[in-house]
Amino acid sequence: MVPRGAVTESACTISDLNDRPDFCATVADRIWLAWWKEKGTARHEIETRVRENLNPDGFPFAVIAHDGDDFHGTASVIASDLDERPDYTPWIAAVWVDPQHRGKGTGGAIVRHAARIALARGFETIYLCALPEKSDFYLNLGWSLLEEDVGEHKLCVLTVTATP
Repeated sequence: MVPRGAVTESACTISDLNDRPDFCATVADRIWLAWWKEKGTARHEIETRVRENLNPDGFPFAVIAHDGDDFHGTASVIASDLDERPDYTPWIAAVWVDPQHRGKGTGGAIVRHAARIALARGFETIYLCALPEKSDFYLNLGWSLLEEDVGEHKLCVLTVTATP
């Protein structure tokens, strides 16, 4: 059975983290291991950030891909993800798919779902930053390249907009 408010895409269900807070620790763990552990950030700091997505206002928010209690991946929609572009908001960030679920459409389903929710909540443009070698993934999902070579990591900034 698909939980209320969730959708089934790819080979999994995509739910709002608010509806599955039992995944908070798992989401925090994946994000911490992928981007923050090597920088010396404590895991509990990342779990605190993830829990900020549990709010009645609906922003920021996170979505998770899962099959029952089996976690597949996640993405967050947050106010800011790139210090060099503080005026851009909101951002899809921390897109993660567990390795055994990659190549099955899960990442695209998570990103599309997060963008649809953000657009439905009244945002006209959604931003995302990616390493140059990852940008084709988002371009193939229909995102548009806004900028290249941004910041120390030479990131690409991509956008998707509401269609009239």
